[in-house]
Amino acid sequence: MCRLTSEVVVGLSKFLDPKNDFAFRRIFGTEKNKDILIHFLNDMIPFPGGAKIQTVTFLKTSQDPDTALKKQSIVDVLCVDEKGSQYIVEMQVASTKGFEKRAQYYAAKAYVNQMNSGDAYHNLKEIIFLAITDFVMFENKDKYKSDHVILDRETMEHDLKDFYFSFLELPKFNKNMHQLENVVEKWAYFFKYAPETSPEDLKEIIGNDTILEKAYNVLNQFYWSEKEVIAYEDELKRKRDERAVYDQKVFEGETKGIAKGRAEGIVEGEAIGFVKGKEEGITEGVQLAKLQMAKQLLNQGVSLDVIQTTTGLRPEEIDALAEVSK
Repeated sequence: MCRLTSEVVVGLSKFLDPKNDFAFRRIFGTEKNKDILIHFLNDMIPFPGGAKIQTVTFLKTSQDPDTALKKQSIVDVLCVDEKGSQYIVEMQVASTKGFEKRAQYYAAKAYVNQMNSGDAYHNLKEIIFLAITDFVMFENKDKYKSDHVILDRETMEHDLKDFYFSFLELPKFNKNMHQLENVVEKWAYFFKYAPETSPEDLKEIIGNDTILEKAYNVLNQFYWSEKEVIAYEDELKRKRDERAVYDQKVFEGETKGIAKGRAEGIVEGEAIGFVKGKEEGITEGVQLAKLQMAKQLLNQGVSLDVIQTTTGLRPEEIDALAEVSK
């Protein structure tokens, strides 16, 4: 480890951003920080009977497809505990359409990948998917953390136990450091506000939690090598570039949409105007023909009742026409 010069220090904060992919994997995806991952999983997942994970083994994060035509899955952290249960941990910053489906796809892929030729179905172990998102996933939910299992719709019994999903939606978490009441809130604060946390505030935030303190220390940029900081910055640049490309596509799409809408609006307006003008012209022509017929009948001395029946004009219209014809 080395203390970095001012040229390579990222920003003014002591702690880097745990939402950065490189930083996230450094905290939760390395052997030397395995105790942080175990602590985190035990804090975030309400295991039945108060059970706790004792140890985990990291698995390859790329879930290879069965055939060349299928999509490869790459997760941030994939591990298995001493009982065989697998854990997928994802940090998702950019809002992605269908992320909830992606979560289920990753879980299903991990479930299927347990099976080898000759294996029995009853040996399949549960899959726990845990995601931290920097965007709102479930707009109809107020709580920042939600847990999802498969339940019997009528009895609400939990018979199918092999899939569990937990989502931590950071935009919904709005507590300050003085309001933190439990370890889940401390983790949410960690992910959302670590870069803004001062060393003076750290003790109040972590209390006596030495593992959470270690997670903050992993983010202490002054203990990072220059190579590691460059990798961190490269990840920041990649995210910014992706965002710039996305924003440009949105801008182009909006521009094209506005132009198309304007052109279609003009065409539609002209068409409506033409139809409306034509309809109004037809109406006026029919009315004029009725008036001419009524005038001729008046000149012939036909009674007003007959003229009204013949032309369909209102009595006041016929009376007005009679006055003009005098």
